[in-house]
Amino acid sequence: MDHPSLLSKTPPLPTDPGFWRSPVRGVRFTAVLGLVLLVGLTLVSVTGLISYAAYNPDLAAVNNKTPDRGWLGFYLFDWPTDPYWLYRLTQGFHVTVGIALIPVVLAKLWSVIPRLFALPPVRSLAHALERISLLLLVGGVLFELVTGVLNVQLDYLFPGSFYPLHFYGAWVFLAGFVAHVALKTPKALRAIRGGELRTKEGEGAAGVAGAHRAPDGGSGGSGVGAGADSGGEGDELASPRPAAATVSRRGAFAVVGAGSLFLLLTTVGRSFDGPLRRTALLAPHGWEDPGGGPNGFQINKTAASVGVRAADTTDGWRLTVSGPAGDVRLSRAQLLALPQHTADLPIACVEGWSTSNQSWRGVRLRDLAALAGYPDDPPGVFVESLQLRGSFRTGALRDNQVRDGRSLLALRVNGEELSLDHGFPARIIVPAAPGVLNTKWVTKLTFGAV
Repeated sequence: MDHPSLLSKTPPLPTDPGFWRSPVRGVRFTAVLGLVLLVGLTLVSVTGLISYAAYNPDLAAVNNKTPDRGWLGFYLFDWPTDPYWLYRLTQGFHVTVGIALIPVVLAKLWSVIPRLFALPPVRSLAHALERISLLLLVGGVLFELVTGVLNVQLDYLFPGSFYPLHFYGAWVFLAGFVAHVALKTPKALRAIRGGELRTKEGEGAAGVAGAHRAPDGGSGGSGVGAGADSGGEGDELASPRPAAATVSRRGAFAVVGAGSLFLLLTTVGRSFDGPLRRTALLAPHGWEDPGGGPNGFQINKTAASVGVRAADTTDGWRLTVSGPAGDVRLSRAQLLALPQHTADLPIACVEGWSTSNQSWRGVRLRDLAALAGYPDDPPGVFVESLQLRGSFRTGALRDNQVRDGRSLLALRVNGEELSLDHGFPARIIVPAAPGVLNTKWVTKLTFGAV
């Protein structure tokens, strides 16, 4: 028969340390995850900010999706054209690694959830500042992951434009991240140096469960959860009454690692051609079948989706080139009669996908600038498209992009005329630029307008 005192005992609340009974939790477990995120999220944050710089937002209003950024744009720099694969690398890394880190982020949050319910909620001014930094950190990283995945995986669902929301969310996250790193990195390093990630063989479930807190708040036992910090601190994350172990901490790390590997393998294929591209279940944009042949590579923005009709690109189409020399109107036949040049360049998108090098052929932008009245040192160019709706109907390129001999108004690709969905009758292709700045269905180039 149950003892009356046991029958009358109320279940523990989340504010009771005994409510959280997983033997996996512990300072060392959290510290390892934290150091993985320290490296991974730092690189993801840097490549994300670099991605924004690649749009040259300080060049023209059409490129600037965060007009109220103020001093947050202090780091912006003139985006280069070398190496030509730069944006393909940085943005592919940003999206792929960011998605692969999701299991690590969730495991880290799970490992510290008891602290969210600890009482009193604020013990001192320093503790209040720490909790504020955690609010910024946790809220920021979850917001960035959710908006980023929605942008990559689906048609964007959040109210407002993805660009400013993701940009400002990144700075909120970074504020909390920097503060948290400054406060916690020394402690994390002490925890990792303090012992092994699992108990010595033969210790059994109680040993695996780790340190039972002693009444004085210290750490009892010498298991994984034990507070083996070099500073002599107790393991504040280990349960005082751990349940029987069902998985070791190394097993928990294996589960998190397997989750990250799965997400990596279902994302990274978008940076490659061939069958691997179909494995990128978490980066499906551009899956519209472009068909076979030389134009058979990824398409993200079709002509139909932005209101471009085949009738708009027939014999009546003209390219207008504007500058000090006035307006020059050129038919496609006249463009083909100009000196033609070839550039082997990829297309890379903010969503993380990219193509391998395609062989583009057309007229160099700097040659068109000469027709407009800039025979030497051409300036930047404002590009307009036949596109009727959607973002980046217009775009601006810097002078260094115009001057690069690989920057073309492309008329052909891989030995064949451009297909309509790839920008027929003419499109921009520039080394190292985000895909949206490689404007398709070009109808006007105005040199010196940016």
